[in-house]
Amino acid sequence: MQVKGNKTTSNEIRSLGLLVPWCDFYIQTKGKNMKNISRIVLIGLLLVSSSAFARDTLQSVSIEAALSTEKAKEALGEDVAFFFGEQSPGKVVKEFGEIKTNKKTNAFGKSDTDACQWAFLSAMIALKSRALQDGANAVINIKSNYKNNLTSSESTFQCGAGGIMAGVALVGTVVTIEQ
Repeated sequence: MQVKGNKTTSNEIRSLGLLVPWCDFYIQTKGKNMKNISRIVLIGLLLVSSSAFARDTLQSVSIEAALSTEKAKEALGEDVAFFFGEQSPGKVVKEFGEIKTNKKTNAFGKSDTDACQWAFLSAMIALKSRALQDGANAVINIKSNYKNNLTSSESTFQCGAGGIMAGVALVGTVVTIEQ
């Protein structure tokens, strides 16, 4: 077998019995398609590995902890009162109807709790905005509605957390309460 500048001819490889299907393909195309084959293999690996990010873990997260952050206090203020589950708001003077929110956030590089609190805050801001738009001062009967599974709690909300996204869905009733 002669080696010509680190290259071996296809006839020499065949004579040694080193022929395998992919090698024969490579010899026939003289490496022209190897870049394309490499790209296809890389894309396949990325698609298979992306399933690792498809996690969707349902979590119960503390409402009190989420609302006690400085960002939450600043964003929600005191213009609108929020009542979760069966908490009593007092006397309802006027009802404006039900509101549904479904907020998602980027969870990449964040803990599940941090991502869930961020998505919860986005949902709460949407509730507040709707209440102010309607001229109301409260949102009552706030419940989690993740994947249309209604869950009532006065202390926790439901959050779906994954490798790259976290989501919180809430349902509540916009009202004016007696002050």
